[in-house]
Formats: sequence, structure tokens, C-alpha cells
Amino acid sequence: ARNIKALGGRVDVESEQGKGTRVTVRLPLTLAILDGLSVAVGEELYILPLACIVESLQPAPQDINTIAGLGRTVRVRGEYLPIVALHELFGLETQCTKVEQGIVVIIEADGRKTALLVDTLVGQQQVVIKSLESNYRKVSGIS
Repeated sequence: ARNIKALGGRVDVESEQGKGTRVTVRLPLTLAILDGLSVAVGEELYILPLACIVESLQPAPQDINTIAGLGRTVRVRGEYLPIVALHELFGLETQCTKVEQGIVVIIEADGRKTALLVDTLVGQQQVVIKSLESNYRKVSGIS
């Protein structure tokens, strides 16, 4: 139900003894308004859904490690989280070449946490999202 609420929908449950239970899931068809955090990486801006953000922080050098199987990690509250450097992922130029120079935004999805490395936090804003047309659903590589 939490994920459905995050999409702007709702779940209704009606139950009548001896007759059964009806579960209704309501989702917006085309538009959704998303509360997001705007972050900068190089000259680019990205919006991260606030519903997925746990916290953001500037990591201390002693909290940055390399662990076999995870690669670079940051220790946050005793937990080692994999670091995804957005400038490396998208091939962007940045002034923050070391993890401790940037800011890590801790996100959580499906019970798993990851630390996204960004240059700066820009601010919070609402964003309108429009669904892709139905004919794009069959295009390879689009999900």
C-alpha cells in the first residue's frame, strides 16, 4: 500500500461477512505529481523521488572503503552501502573526483539501500510525471 500511495494512488478494502472481500487499487492513469530532491552532477540536474530518500550526508574519508563484491562503499550507521557515482555512470565531467568531496544521498528501494554520489543538493520540488504512451511499452530497452 505504501508504494501505491507513493504513486498517488490508494487501496480500498471492503469486507462483508458471508459475502467476501473486495480490494480496489486506484492508480492515476497518465499524470502523477512527485515530490523530489533536485541534485546536481557536473552541469546536469537530476530529480530523486523523496519517497526513496533515507538521508544525505558528506562522508568522512575514514568511512570510505573498498569491499570485495561490493566495490566502493560508505559506512553509514554501521552499515556498508555500495556507492554509485552518478558522474561515472553517466560519463559526466565533475569537480568532485573523490567521494569525500561530494554528497552521498542514501536511497532505499525494495528493502535495499544504495549511496548515490552527487556534487550538490539543489533543493526540493514537485515534478509532474507523464506515463509513456502504450505503443512505447514494446520497444526493446525501454521499461
